[in-house]
Amino acid sequence: MSAFDPRDILTDELVERIRSRAAAVDAGNVFPDEDLAELRDAGYLRALVPSDRGGLGLSLAEVSLLQQRLAEAAPATALAINMHLVWTGVAKVMQDRGIDDLRFVQEGAAAGEVFAFGISEAGNDLVLFGSDTEAVPQPDGSYAFSGTKIFTSLGPVWTQLGLHGLDTTSPDAPQMVYAFVGRDERVVTRDDWDTLGMRGTQSRTTELHGAIAPADRVVRRVAPGPNPDPIVFGIFSVFEILLASVYTGIARRALDLAVETAQKRRSKKTGRSYAQDPDIRWRIAEMALAYDALPPQLAAIAGDVVHRADHGARWFSLLSGIKHRATATAKRIVDDAMLVAGGSSYFASNELSRLYRDVLAGAFHPSDPESAHATVASAWLGPIEQ
Repeated sequence: MSAFDPRDILTDELVERIRSRAAAVDAGNVFPDEDLAELRDAGYLRALVPSDRGGLGLSLAEVSLLQQRLAEAAPATALAINMHLVWTGVAKVMQDRGIDDLRFVQEGAAAGEVFAFGISEAGNDLVLFGSDTEAVPQPDGSYAFSGTKIFTSLGPVWTQLGLHGLDTTSPDAPQMVYAFVGRDERVVTRDDWDTLGMRGTQSRTTELHGAIAPADRVVRRVAPGPNPDPIVFGIFSVFEILLASVYTGIARRALDLAVETAQKRRSKKTGRSYAQDPDIRWRIAEMALAYDALPPQLAAIAGDVVHRADHGARWFSLLSGIKHRATATAKRIVDDAMLVAGGSSYFASNELSRLYRDVLAGAFHPSDPESAHATVASAWLGPIEQ
């Protein structure tokens, strides 16, 4: 069996076209519609859908490689598409564990639907374990959701929004409700995405005014708080791995640009290229040493999800850890690449300038640095005594 080659799907030609548009997307603060159209044609939106349901049948580890490659070309495009891939990945994780509740996500993705991720809420540091959004049960088994979701990537283009809310009125309340709603007059997408970086994601604020999730799109009801339910594990695992993949791709692109620049720049003092300068060589070596650790870790932990490795209570610390390492390492590598490139990298037209702004977003995604450290500390030291 031959090894998976991301270039079979993200061809060199496609990657270069996407890269060629990234600067204009960022400058215009617009959604990369052309990128989405080409990625859809390439089968990218159905990459994690099983082949017998119309997809490419790829594994989480293989899609991680694809996302790294896409992020090298256009980080914002990769991060936006990530949120669709998360839901198709969750569907696969659950299906692999004998739960087919998200079959409609797989079939929808194969048919061209775009799924967005409506979990984040302002001030909600419980993330998956709580919600300020009201989920009100209806007589026909549907739910009406009211609340505000932030950082809703794919804001202008999604067709289905996967979200959660808190049911406080049912006999077994409180219950966290996971469901999907479509676009209608009860869903308002604000045009408010004006940020420092990752501008092409168009991760706009979404207002829910009694948005209805039909009964057949209410996929899970689980108790609030830490919960071993497969949907919680599925969301957390796929989200953290694919997010780390995007930032690993940014790190690789920054490293490549630093190498390219060092080979081109010449010292007036010595007449030699900066690639021969001992200090520059040391800095690039440090960047490479840090980067080289990331892809194998991603491949290993993605493989463990696929093969259902038993990490027990350590799962969440391992997943938080790979996200934190990838985002923090990527930022350090981009910082060093800026120094290698010199003052020209400070101009907005320089690709490194855009990467510098894009990589800053990594600290704000769950798990943030504080949460990641708390999770890992609890895994190794036990919970804080009450």
